[in-house]
Amino acid sequence: MKVRQFDSDILWNNAYKILMALTLIAVALAIPPAVNAESTPKTQRPVHEYMVVYKSPTCGCCGAWVDHVNEAGFSTKIHHPKDMNTIKDQLGVSPVYQACHTAAHSGYVFEGHIPADVIEYFLAKKPDALGLAVPGMPMGSPGMDTNGNFRPYQVLQLNNDGSSTPYAKVSASKTMYLGKN
Repeated sequence: MKVRQFDSDILWNNAYKILMALTLIAVALAIPPAVNAESTPKTQRPVHEYMVVYKSPTCGCCGAWVDHVNEAGFSTKIHHPKDMNTIKDQLGVSPVYQACHTAAHSGYVFEGHIPADVIEYFLAKKPDALGLAVPGMPMGSPGMDTNGNFRPYQVLQLNNDGSSTPYAKVSASKTMYLGKN
C-alpha cells in the first residue's frame, strides 16, 4: 500500500480558488441591478427592504406603532439615535410636520403615527413625494390608541418642495383618501 504524501501547496491553491469564487459571488450580489433611466425617480433616496425606524428607546407609543406596522407585515430595523432632530433634518422632515418617531422605507420617509394601511396604499402608488406625516400624536392613531379615545386626524403628503398636501383623513370607522391619490 502506497501512502499519499500531504501537499500543502495543493491545499492552499484550492482554498485560494474557493475564496476567490466566493468573493466574486459576493461582489456580484452587491452590485445593484441596472435601472432604466425613464423609470428612475427624480430624487434618489436609499431603498431598503425593511422599514428603518428612528425612535427613543424609552418611548412606549413609538414601540406600539412599531408593533402595529410589524403586525401589518412590515419588517423593521430600529435605531435609537442620540439626536432625533438631526435625523429628521437629514431626511427632510420640517419641524412643522414632526412627531415622536421617523421611519424610512422604499426611498420615502414616514413621520409619526401613520396607519400601516395608509403606508401600504402610498407605497403602491409610488408618488413623486418625500413621504407621509402625521404631525404630533393624535389620540386614536396607531400607538396612541389607548383608553379607546379617538379623534379624527389627517395624514399629510410631504412634497419634495417642502410643502404638504392632505393625503388621507382617518376617522374611527374608515380612511378617506383625498386629492389625486
